[in-house]
Amino acid sequence: MSADTSESLPVQAAPVSKIVSSNHLVSDRSAELSELEYALIMAGNAFNRWMMRCMMAAGAKDMTAVEVSLLHHVNHRDRKKKLADICFVLNIEDTHIATYALKKLIKAGYLQSEKQGKELLFSVTPEGRDLCARYKEVRERCLIQVQVDSGIPNQAIGEAAQLLRNASGLYDTAARAAASL
Repeated sequence: MSADTSESLPVQAAPVSKIVSSNHLVSDRSAELSELEYALIMAGNAFNRWMMRCMMAAGAKDMTAVEVSLLHHVNHRDRKKKLADICFVLNIEDTHIATYALKKLIKAGYLQSEKQGKELLFSVTPEGRDLCARYKEVRERCLIQVQVDSGIPNQAIGEAAQLLRNASGLYDTAARAAASL
């Protein structure tokens, strides 16, 4: 009798471990969604830290990630913007957070506001425009160069951006469903 039983034993693949932050939330139907959520937490925190440090290197101390985002958005296309539109585009639900940050940016001299009818419109000042330009210089030196050096192709970044926009819609839909429970 032969001791070789390898033909009769099933070959089992090694289980693939998922990298998640909350194992108790992993679904049998989509463990990958838990992986994405952990990646979003990590990427969100890293991105916020990057924006604040980049802005600090550009010359503005103690700006929050929300303030940096608002400054860049108001500077975008050099158009005056309403609070509702700013919050809509940046997906900020709590307008009080945006209002407080906008007031801080006005006080710092980076933004200005003007009343047009009942609406308050926000625009960037020359100081704010200069700060955004310095931020872009730091971004080119520190972030874009790291991306180029790492070999991550622009196409992959574009595909990741599309996935994140789609995921944003998924989470918005789920949030509306949860709010109706």
